[in-house]
Amino acid sequence: MSKISKEQEYKIKANVLDHLINHLRERTDVQNIDLMNLSGFCRNCLSKWYVKYAKEEDYDLEYEESRKIIYGMSYLEWKDKYQLEATKEQKEEFNKK
Repeated sequence: MSKISKEQEYKIKANVLDHLINHLRERTDVQNIDLMNLSGFCRNCLSKWYVKYAKEEDYDLEYEESRKIIYGMSYLEWKDKYQLEATKEQKEEFNKK
């Protein structure tokens, strides 16, 4: 395999992130608490990271705007449509960490 340029690496990473975001938008059955319990991050974490790195690029982005980017809609709309009440088991697993 040939050496990848930084520009190619950034493009690949951007495409991977776009794919992950779209995948999470489609998988509305997967709750954030499930993501947190399994992987230690969720859609809200991605939104926070998005804000962090936008600010590093001197782009002023509000958290709620980044949530719209990640969720594909406002967080409140997503929550109303798709978020379920966390089960006792999910909460217990989350609190173990």
